[in-house]
Amino acid sequence: MNMLLEKDRKYKPTLEAVKEAAERISKVVLKTPLAASFTYSKRYEASILLKREDLQQVRSYKIRGAYNKISSLPEDQLKKGVICASAGNHAQGVAFACNKLHTKGVIYMPITTPRQKVQQTQMFGGEWVEVILKGDTFDDSFKNAMKHKEKFGLVFIHPFDDEKVIEGQATIGLEILEQADSPIDYVFAPLGGGGLLAGISTVFKRLSPNTKIIGVEPSGAPSMTSSLKEGKVVELSEIERFVDGAAVQKVGNRNFEICKENLDDMICIPEGKICQTILDLYNQDAIVVEPAGAMAISALDSYAEEIKGKNVVCIVSGSNNDITRTAEIKERALLYAGIKHYFIVSFPQRAGALKEFVAKVLGPNDDITHFEYSKKHHRENGPAVVGIELNDPADFGPLVERMKKKNFYGEYLNDKPNLFQFLV
Repeated sequence: MNMLLEKDRKYKPTLEAVKEAAERISKVVLKTPLAASFTYSKRYEASILLKREDLQQVRSYKIRGAYNKISSLPEDQLKKGVICASAGNHAQGVAFACNKLHTKGVIYMPITTPRQKVQQTQMFGGEWVEVILKGDTFDDSFKNAMKHKEKFGLVFIHPFDDEKVIEGQATIGLEILEQADSPIDYVFAPLGGGGLLAGISTVFKRLSPNTKIIGVEPSGAPSMTSSLKEGKVVELSEIERFVDGAAVQKVGNRNFEICKENLDDMICIPEGKICQTILDLYNQDAIVVEPAGAMAISALDSYAEEIKGKNVVCIVSGSNNDITRTAEIKERALLYAGIKHYFIVSFPQRAGALKEFVAKVLGPNDDITHFEYSKKHHRENGPAVVGIELNDPADFGPLVERMKKKNFYGEYLNDKPNLFQFLV
């Protein structure tokens, strides 16, 4: 094992270091509310508290680690400047810190980063930062940033696998314990690279050892779950990028070692369920969150029985959501709920076929939301891609039966993701 990995195994943030970080960042980082959620407390028959990191100046907790790291650098390093790679929130934290500390920063972001996050990064950094869009994933941007770092001798500000960054994120744990009126039974927190959970889990294990720490990551990017299963850090070959704030192919070495020891459980949440939580938070509580910010709350269903009557904290990690993604968020939520379905429908090429489909195949509350059809004169039947929204998931089985009985059924697309995404 190389020396870096050996060092990573030995590192654990100390309470003294976390308290120093809290003091260092106190003038620029908000002490965010620990607010009771009436909606979720009633739903789960528990005391559900939301740690509202979405209310930070940069709308995520990432400012804590970024500012703690950069502000702790020696003056000669600050003069050279810093560089980072980020899917959005860490970039904004670094940009904010560079502007405050008058330090030049170069920020690499994936080309797929939502425009809103790119614009916010540029706004927070102003003249002090340069944003470079390169690569399809965080890991692509990371590799390009490391090349830039070596070429120009800049200090790299890692988004999660860094001691000062971990200690900055750990200050959330101190705040929760200061703000809570009663002992905390459970903490649910999102996990991407692992910096947040490495930090807060250490604080809780020292100051509140009976609190169960639950990590939550998206099903499409289960990097920590896979690593814990293998007993070592593994790099995923492919990931689903939708939850951009938590979609990484490889967790941090330091973070893995700490989380392996401190976490009580890891939960993977489907992206569609996360989308439904985003919509619920907006419609029921007027809270705007990004996908990663909804993950902790999305995991409560998995512990519905265990948390009854308990004090539970969910960390709402960020609210940097681009409004242009709303249609996709709604679509994913409907697909996950079993309400939206796509088919290849085989229409007989005769007059009245579509009318028959609407009148005798669709249920009284079913709605066609997507329709693509091309008439083929040399065929008896013409295929159409049809999207149908149901009123109740239970209506799906009878719908398919009627389609087959009337010879309209061609193929179901929801369970064929590659074909589905190509056609719709």
